[in-house]
Amino acid sequence: MVDLKKFEFWFIVGSQDLYGEETLKQVAANAAVMANELAKDPLLPGTLILKPIAINPGVIKKLFAEANAAENCAGIITWMHTFSPSKMWIQGLAINSKPILHLHTQFNRDIPWSTIDMDFMNLNQSAHGDREHGHIYARMRINRKVVAGFWQDKEVRRKIGVWMRAASARLEGSNSVVLRLGDNMREVAVTEGDKVEAQVKFGWQVNTWGIGDLVARYNKVSDAAVEKLAQEYEASYELAPELRSPGPARTAMLEQAKIEIALKGMLEAEGAGAFTTNFQVLHGLTQLPGLAAQRLMEQGYGFGGEGDWKQSMLLRSAKIMAAGLNGGVSFMEDYTYHFEPGKEAALGAHMLEVCPSIADKKPRIEVHPLGIGGKAPPARMVFDAAPGPAVLATIIDLGDRFRMIVNAVETIKIEQPMPKLPVARALWKPYPSLAGAGESWILAGGTHHSVYASALDAEYFRDWAEMMDIEFVLIDRDTKPDRLRDELRWAEAYWSGR
Repeated sequence: MVDLKKFEFWFIVGSQDLYGEETLKQVAANAAVMANELAKDPLLPGTLILKPIAINPGVIKKLFAEANAAENCAGIITWMHTFSPSKMWIQGLAINSKPILHLHTQFNRDIPWSTIDMDFMNLNQSAHGDREHGHIYARMRINRKVVAGFWQDKEVRRKIGVWMRAASARLEGSNSVVLRLGDNMREVAVTEGDKVEAQVKFGWQVNTWGIGDLVARYNKVSDAAVEKLAQEYEASYELAPELRSPGPARTAMLEQAKIEIALKGMLEAEGAGAFTTNFQVLHGLTQLPGLAAQRLMEQGYGFGGEGDWKQSMLLRSAKIMAAGLNGGVSFMEDYTYHFEPGKEAALGAHMLEVCPSIADKKPRIEVHPLGIGGKAPPARMVFDAAPGPAVLATIIDLGDRFRMIVNAVETIKIEQPMPKLPVARALWKPYPSLAGAGESWILAGGTHHSVYASALDAEYFRDWAEMMDIEFVLIDRDTKPDRLRDELRWAEAYWSGR
């Protein structure tokens, strides 16, 4: 579990030095009250740090330069307590490299009708100051999140917390590696992409290691380490009866434990937060990593099947955003549809690799033939996803830019048994409908792989995409495919003109 408190968020409050010492003292005192209260709210997962009041261009430029150099600074929150002429902010904003949230609020909730005077107005003119401040962001074409409302309101704090989680994922991603074991699945288009541009945009290093590097570690794993991990499996999950005693099935489970130990050691050695596998490249392994991949996702690693490094990268970011929240996040694939009138739904799964964080009940470890890849039957966790709201998110490479596509869905209980489908799975009703979502997803160029998140909603992914300066397409209850077709064409003009 990632501790989001290690990520700092600098709170910069704007004013100017024309109001006099007493007014600036009051601004600083009010800012301290706000910062202290916000920092204690569990809705804000990061560490909020109040910085000196921004009163002139020199102070502002220095604050932004220091933020750029601060390794743990994940983002900056700005708020104008008084009027703060926006030309003062130009030099600082011009050098800024951190995500920004513009908080549009004021210290006092109510107008003091019987006592209000011009001194009060000058001190509490955020309605005035934040408009001036917002103008310079628009003029300089700076991406930012704007949150408006009273700072003590829960909804305001919730939105700040969402943005903090996205900014934490951005910073963590800029210091991580996607460990690709082999290349992409042959002839598949959507798992390809520009790895250099991905590092420019997202910060992730997308590199390749031979499967032999994993096999070398695998061959050094001791039997004692494998048995110790098997005991953890028995304590954490339900085991099929044949896995509890010596035999082929238990041996298959122990193989996955051995792969997990080797793969985790490799990820740690390379400083990697995510990885990919490819069932076409498994020389030296007896099984495709199934249970091993599920376990590593459960521990917070990103994963992509068939070499899909983009979804692996996105999954790791989603894991960071979801740290400590209810629900889960997993690699997912749209597999098949149910077109019964009034009960339309999509069944999502993968050959093996679905994260147990989304499970409704305790997962069960089973061993079954895979039917693809030509390897021995692998152990895997079998379960149904918990019902409730969720989203599917994916990143695609359009050649000239990356696009994120998010579809809001409602996961539903699987009422019918599927005894011949021993994989983890989720059944959902996509919005606006099965047909409407399918048309929209395909119009946007969406992949068959995605990140499934019941712990997050579209707002998290939108904030993250905004920070990364990539296109964002939302498919939800209000989406109309014909309208979306036009919006995608308008987006072409916007993005190609940048």
